[in-house]
Amino acid sequence: MADLMGSRAYCCFKCQNLVAFHDDIVSKDFQASNGRAFLFSHTMNIILGPKEDRQLITGLHTVADVYCSDCGEELGWKYIKAYEETQKYKEGKYILEKFKIVRGNG
Repeated sequence: MADLMGSRAYCCFKCQNLVAFHDDIVSKDFQASNGRAFLFSHTMNIILGPKEDRQLITGLHTVADVYCSDCGEELGWKYIKAYEETQKYKEGKYILEKFKIVRGNG
């Protein structure tokens, strides 16, 4: 695994559990129900909830909510399937709501 020391990271706002690295951000231009959100290619130390179909701003998607593996706080969701062809790039990626994560060091 790459040297994680000094990497810019994001942690759960509640318990400071490491959940993602800055280098894995695909986009900062996402909107969640409670404000801005980041799209990540990878996350860590999370638990996936059950899959469900959800109507989002960009159409129907199958998603699973993601929770911090330490404290159980809901942090966002994972895109499992996108039904619109233009949204397929989101499949397998994660949304973390900006107000649910804080910057930390890896």
